[in-house]
Amino acid sequence: MKSAYELAMERLQQSTPSIALTDEQKAQLAEIDSQFKAKIAERELFLKAEIGKARMSGEVGEADTLEKQLAIDVQRFRDDREAKKEKLRQSFCP
Repeated sequence: MKSAYELAMERLQQSTPSIALTDEQKAQLAEIDSQFKAKIAERELFLKAEIGKARMSGEVGEADTLEKQLAIDVQRFRDDREAKKEKLRQSFCP
């Protein structure tokens, strides 16, 4: 007897079969991850330094604004990364 999980996975496989990726395709996806990871790290370094400066000078409002900007930027980079990866995955389909 199959578990509910196994049955759900079978139904999912029937409705949207998974695609086996080649090593080259995996490398292309990993390269996108690497590029965006670097962009996120660069932005975090810059804005965290600015946040530190703002806090040291007592500008709490400016620091809060920069923290919100950092969160927005990181989320934008993540969304861009996923969009780029999805576009690449679509090109893998026959």
